[in-house]
Amino acid sequence: MAEKPKVGLDRSKTGRAKGTPNKTTALLKDAILKAAAQAGNGDMVEYLTQQATANPGPFMALLGKVLPMQVTGEDGGPIGVIFKTVYENRGN
Repeated sequence: MAEKPKVGLDRSKTGRAKGTPNKTTALLKDAILKAAAQAGNGDMVEYLTQQATANPGPFMALLGKVLPMQVTGEDGGPIGVIFKTVYENRGN
């Protein structure tokens, strides 16, 4: 059986290599980080602290984007949940 000829471009040989960031995105990210540092007088943590107090809603949304998405238990294992039931003896 003969191989079928390829039609169009071989997509594996076009575009950026996998994992290479978009230049515009990298430039914008760098500009945002520099602006935050300048707004905090050279200390980005100071600026973020100010924003956490002045704008808690947007700050919490930002925090949600940087926290780990998957929570694991000790040593990367599953999370264990222990339920305890408490019975109250009322003398009945």
